[in-house]
Amino acid sequence: MIDFFSYICICLGLFFWFWGTFPLLGKRSLLFKLHSLSVADTLGSMSIIIGLLLKIPSEWPLLILALISLAIWNTVLGYVLAYCSSSEGNYE
Repeated sequence: MIDFFSYICICLGLFFWFWGTFPLLGKRSLLFKLHSLSVADTLGSMSIIIGLLLKIPSEWPLLILALISLAIWNTVLGYVLAYCSSSEGNYE
């Protein structure tokens, strides 16, 4: 049963990875494309790490560290992209 949930999480992560690439083909601004890509990549990567955590519980310290650092890094990147894309940003 745990293997089933693990594979579901990994497949969901791969789905988010591929789903995040579709906005790159649109006609929106570059920063909007990067923001949507980073959100989908974060969700996909977190889902894959959770699937690996279910599959390989002996490696939980390393996977939890990867999950936390991924959440912090991609959240900060999302805020930077949102700040850069706003028209009120101060570009000094």
